[in-house]
Amino acid sequence: MENKYANPAPLGLMGFGMTTVLLNIHNAGFFPVSDMMLAMGIFYGGIAQVIAGIMEFKKGNTFGMTAFISYGMFWLSLVAIFVLPDLAGGKGVRSPDAYVGWYLFLWGLFTFFMWIGTFGKSFCLNFVFLSLWILFFLLAIHMWTGSAFVVHVAGGEGIICGLSAIYLAMAEVLHESLGKKVLKY
Repeated sequence: MENKYANPAPLGLMGFGMTTVLLNIHNAGFFPVSDMMLAMGIFYGGIAQVIAGIMEFKKGNTFGMTAFISYGMFWLSLVAIFVLPDLAGGKGVRSPDAYVGWYLFLWGLFTFFMWIGTFGKSFCLNFVFLSLWILFFLLAIHMWTGSAFVVHVAGGEGIICGLSAIYLAMAEVLHESLGKKVLKY
């Protein structure tokens, strides 16, 4: 008897996409970082993506497992960077911006190689990783230079990146739910 598992990719893509849009609304300069964005980073961007990655492992999908668990851990670590210094009664050591720039650069480097892994896959998946690679490098440049212009550009680009992941997630859900492609991906 064959086991039919649900496709975990839409869950991971939604966790990534929605959280990315919210963070980049902040980066674009519209809202400060708040408890809402941090909660999304922990639960939907972090934990939901890790769950999706574990489900991809069960399916034997190395790319999906690596992407969802890694980016889930990115969100958990990013929230920790925001929150941990304050947990020590305000006496915790906050990382210098330049060091956070290297953190973002390394995530960009990882994403560059993941983007190469999308070659030959759907245009939309390729676009998600391409735009995320660009986003990480823009954010690293912002952290190294302090440029408000660069972070606002990154914010707009990140909103597009997040929306592309949401689109792909919904395209896959609707395709499976309705048995036909409703949205091109």
